[in-house]
Amino acid sequence: MIKKTLLFLICTAFAAQTAFAQAGGEGIEAVTYPSDDVTLSFVRPGQIAAVDVTAGQSVKSGQLLVRQDDSAEQAELEHLRAKAQNNIRIRAAEAQLAQKRVDFEKIKQAAQHGGATDFEVRNAELEVTISELSLEMAKFEQKQDERKHREMQMHVERMRIVSPFDGVVEKLFRQVGEATDTLKEVIRVVRIDPLWIDVNVPRPLAESLNIGQAARIQLSSGAGDAVAGKVVHKGAVADAASNTLLVRVEMPNAASRPAGEHVLVFFDRPGATGPSGQVSHRK
Repeated sequence: MIKKTLLFLICTAFAAQTAFAQAGGEGIEAVTYPSDDVTLSFVRPGQIAAVDVTAGQSVKSGQLLVRQDDSAEQAELEHLRAKAQNNIRIRAAEAQLAQKRVDFEKIKQAAQHGGATDFEVRNAELEVTISELSLEMAKFEQKQDERKHREMQMHVERMRIVSPFDGVVEKLFRQVGEATDTLKEVIRVVRIDPLWIDVNVPRPLAESLNIGQAARIQLSSGAGDAVAGKVVHKGAVADAASNTLLVRVEMPNAASRPAGEHVLVFFDRPGATGPSGQVSHRK
């Protein structure tokens, strides 16, 4: 039993050393994927009125992609805009309050000379208070109208899908005239510059890597020079079965090579002063 355990430990150590040497000398095979990949949808049912892009088209952040039919909502928005900008009720309430204050002062002066009763004075004072409250109500209703207008603006905005980042339209799931349900996929947008590569790195090497550390990426076809990348993430949990740790490498992609390409990733050996190993061109 002891012999079997020792044999297992020796084999495991040998495998780790071999993987470590391969990681430094011949690179680790991995696959590129988009650094951003989102499938966008509408939050409410509706009918698609316009699709402003095509599959494969480059788009900018904030660019309009797809729009639902919002003709009814636009009419309601215009109605609410007019109410929110109308201050006639406030001006009328201010004028009424000003008149009630003048009436109150006249009645109060008349009462000092016996020309008005205490009841008339209190009634005039109450009219002033009521007019003040009417003015406050008019201002409150004005703010409510402004809030309703902003709510409708946000509702109309939710009937538009815009690109969340600079990228490429990968796929359109719906066309003009088709109905859309809540949260059903409408369009997929990806960012392929930069590309990301998730590499399962042997733990001895992975633990020596730092965020921002350089890496070299070579296409598995051997075409072209190696591309300079960098480490942007290290996993927090190692895979016990393979004794590896996930390391994410960012690869610039100005040439817009498609994602999903097999590559070889090279890291510097711990303590090395330059890139480890030579690029291995596989046939």
